[in-house]
Amino acid sequence: MKEYLKKNGIRLGVILLVIVLAASLGSQLLSGEAGLLTGAIMAVREPVNKAATSLGGILEGIYGYIFEYEQLKADNEALRIQYAEAMEQAREGAEAVEENHRYETLLGFAEENPDYVMEQARIVSWNANNYSSGFTISKGASSGISAGDAVITEYGAFVGQVTEVGPSSATVSTLIDVNTSVGVLVGANGSAAMLVGDNALMHEGLVRVTWLTEGAQLFLDDEILTSGSGGLIPSGLVIGTITSIQTEAAGQTEYGIITPAVDLNSLVQVFIIKDFGGAQSEGGESGGGQDAETPEQPAAEG
Repeated sequence: MKEYLKKNGIRLGVILLVIVLAASLGSQLLSGEAGLLTGAIMAVREPVNKAATSLGGILEGIYGYIFEYEQLKADNEALRIQYAEAMEQAREGAEAVEENHRYETLLGFAEENPDYVMEQARIVSWNANNYSSGFTISKGASSGISAGDAVITEYGAFVGQVTEVGPSSATVSTLIDVNTSVGVLVGANGSAAMLVGDNALMHEGLVRVTWLTEGAQLFLDDEILTSGSGGLIPSGLVIGTITSIQTEAAGQTEYGIITPAVDLNSLVQVFIIKDFGGAQSEGGESGGGQDAETPEQPAAEG
């Protein structure tokens, strides 16, 4: 309706004026009160003035309405753009605050571990499926990242290991991946054991600890830390706690179900430990199916 009035307002006004003139002229001619020409002029003058005044008011109202409508549309669009920009700035601000908080927390962790050389990276995409749990990060070989490097959060919680490396990106297999095999220490006594991936547990966000040192015992709420065996992962990284104790089918061997310290679903940024002060291989296991031999470590930065 608005567009129709905008396009046809003048045409409707002219038609209305012609109708008014014709009606007034016909009325005067039929009355016979004046000569044809004089009567026509007299009859038309006053109605024309009224019609013109009325038509002017109508057209003014139409165009005023159209102008106000278009102005409101323009104002609304401008407000919509301003709102979107404000929301984007707020989102960027919130992300900046979160990132600053992560760096502040990491600074405390780095001060406790001065030998660590770490690289920050953002998670680009998740590669999780029915058979694996992993993600791609935004850094690769050009940033000094190597296969087998440990990946942690700003709190020092173990996330997983780098398993594939490209020039500017890398793949990380998480600690719940089915191929996980990492040497760990269990409980206050630090009994040696293995963190092992399990397909069924992976879908629940869990992992198992098994193959304990002979005579060692598992307890609920025992803390699990990396042992550093294999030379690829530093010792003392927090893995999680035992939340359930089970036995194998034969009922002879116990194993613990571990709830990871890291919330994998909330990860957006991780830190890769590229070097940790000349760790020596102990002939242990590495994660993500990596070779257990100690690779040549990159020179410490800074």
